[in-house]
Amino acid sequence: MTPDAKTPQFPRNPGHAFAADWFERVAVNTPAAGRRSESLAGRRSLKKEWQAAWLVNAIRCMDLTTLAGDDTPDRVARLCAKARRPLADHILAGLGLEAVQTGAVCVYPTMVAPAVKALAGSGIPVASVATGFPAGLMPLKLRLAEIHYSVEEGAAEIDIVISRGLALGGEWAALHDEIAAMREAAGAAHMKAILATGELRTLRNVYKASVVAMQAGADFIKTSTGKEGVNATLPVSLIMARALRDYGARTGFKIGFKPAGGMKTAKDALAWQVLMMEELGRDWLRPDLFRLGASSMLGDIERQLEHFVTGRYASSSRHALA
Repeated sequence: MTPDAKTPQFPRNPGHAFAADWFERVAVNTPAAGRRSESLAGRRSLKKEWQAAWLVNAIRCMDLTTLAGDDTPDRVARLCAKARRPLADHILAGLGLEAVQTGAVCVYPTMVAPAVKALAGSGIPVASVATGFPAGLMPLKLRLAEIHYSVEEGAAEIDIVISRGLALGGEWAALHDEIAAMREAAGAAHMKAILATGELRTLRNVYKASVVAMQAGADFIKTSTGKEGVNATLPVSLIMARALRDYGARTGFKIGFKPAGGMKTAKDALAWQVLMMEELGRDWLRPDLFRLGASSMLGDIERQLEHFVTGRYASSSRHALA
């Protein structure tokens, strides 16, 4: 079974009043989560044209990102050109495709306007990190102002960071209210809540933070900023997927998932898609419910697809950097 390129639209998550009983008694079997994650690679044998189809789908679900201190409008324009045309022409021709685009381009708030300009007419949305990314240690008033600024500049998606201190202190109601305020500030822009799972210490906290973010109205939950010591891992992603499934069963709303950071290879792209298929189903293989925050992964995917088309591995220098 291969992913479907069509992107259905689902009703947006309206959020829910804070309800601790949705998660307060949750128990997570950490060794079992690890074993389940380790088994994913062998559960589906993806080879030849099937593997190529899944790798193309990974590109369609990728948030091509630059979050560097030396970002400039020119660098962002170059990234946007890659988002419009992530595969070389001869690879597209070999795959029988006319065009492929990434799911979004993600930048800092001051780079939103240049990205919007560079992507005009492409249909590719611009996502912006906000709320004091990556630490989130700013007064709430300033974090909300940053969201307003990003939306005014043209961002269609906002990636917010949660207050890890509130999560670690068990102040779940306060965390809910902060995220709900961020969702209100985002308005029509879809909001991805970055949990910074590498700093939450336990998988139980990961589950709780996931549910609270969804109750507060998050459209997506996202593993990491990419700046933590530990970023996206399969066990963490498994627990977040289970939280998504539980929230959907309780409310009827489908929430998106974005792993970010630590993923570098085409093999990683396949593993996370298999996780989505196994735990949540086909709908989470489409960009309105699944994104990959791993720009460095694109180079290896392009290299693997060229091998599929030509039978040869090209030097990485042949492919434009993401």
